[in-house]
Amino acid sequence: MKLSPLGSKPDWTLLDAFARSMSRAEFEKAWREIYSQPNSLPPPFEITQEALLVPGGQTGEPPRRVSFQSAADSADRPAPPGFWRSASRLPPLQGRPVLSDLVIALDPGHLGGQWAAMEERLLSFQPGEDIREGDLSLLTARVLKQRLTDLGAIVHLVRENAEPVTSRRPQDFDQDARQLLTESGFASPTESYLGLVGDAKLLTVQWQREKLFYRVSEIHARGGKVNHQIRPDIVLCLHYNAESWGDASAPQFSPLNHLHTLVNGCYANSELMQQDVRFEMLMRLFGRVHEEELPLASAVAEGMARSTTLPPYVYTTPNARRVNDNPYVYARNLLANRLYLCPVVYLEPYVMNHEETYRRLLAGHYHGRTLIGGRLVSSAIEDYARGVVDGLVKHYQKHRRNS
Repeated sequence: MKLSPLGSKPDWTLLDAFARSMSRAEFEKAWREIYSQPNSLPPPFEITQEALLVPGGQTGEPPRRVSFQSAADSADRPAPPGFWRSASRLPPLQGRPVLSDLVIALDPGHLGGQWAAMEERLLSFQPGEDIREGDLSLLTARVLKQRLTDLGAIVHLVRENAEPVTSRRPQDFDQDARQLLTESGFASPTESYLGLVGDAKLLTVQWQREKLFYRVSEIHARGGKVNHQIRPDIVLCLHYNAESWGDASAPQFSPLNHLHTLVNGCYANSELMQQDVRFEMLMRLFGRVHEEELPLASAVAEGMARSTTLPPYVYTTPNARRVNDNPYVYARNLLANRLYLCPVVYLEPYVMNHEETYRRLLAGHYHGRTLIGGRLVSSAIEDYARGVVDGLVKHYQKHRRNS
């Protein structure tokens, strides 16, 4: 059975709960417009007139069958199995604040403090100053938590400080790192990346085990916390973007500055050959997560576009696709927006190595305007938070019941 790194064997019986909950036309539309890559190879499952047939990965095992809804089935659509609630299924507001009862998980992207350099999320243009994406995302989460709580939401931080959520550390993944390198054709890899750059660094045991620690084990740990402890209605993954800055010891500013948001989708055929990835995609598709995720992401993107005035980022690679007419919204298959079993809006505003943005982020969170580079500018963190709040308020004002 082929699994993704650190992935778990899926329980295919969980798909049985979705039998007759979705028509073939609905399934094909979601697959075609959101979850597949445009012009991709045929998927590793079969869509028949009556059902979806999914190989479970075991030799000799018959495919799992998920029956489609037929014309004879009840027109009343049951709520999809799961813990999250769409805006229309939240309790009526009855004059209360617009986000009342909504459970939100704020996921500050990456790690901060001592871990930022390992993650290559530390940027410094002169001694004595730096910005670290993990610290910035945590500060943004704290600002947002207060604003959203004031609007009635129940808000949890997935990461409370600079430390990892996972209890494991890079040295715990030595064997896994060596296995990955061996499977890629590097049976005798270099141990350390000290003094190496580019692809040579990526092909070392040290880099592979660190990546498994902060990019895979950490997200799996956050997924466990989200799905089994917090059980939110939505997750907001808070990030800051960057363009290539070259050598970390002599980084370069970029003239670009932009914004985009991500929903889950755009699965490559090679990704779907991994049994856990295939299963997780189908759980989201049959669970109709996209029906809430897309309008939510669009509303938040529009709010952030208004507050930041940033232009949309444009993907030129096949790992992301447009999914509606909003130029700020793309679908992409990321571990975080796949593992969290509810609507996820993954936020990527600003370019940290854009010179004015860098200076604004160095200044931290402040109210009003301050003089930076000869211009009076607002706090980038404040504009980020205002945009998110604006988008959420507009989404739930539109889709929630008042009585």
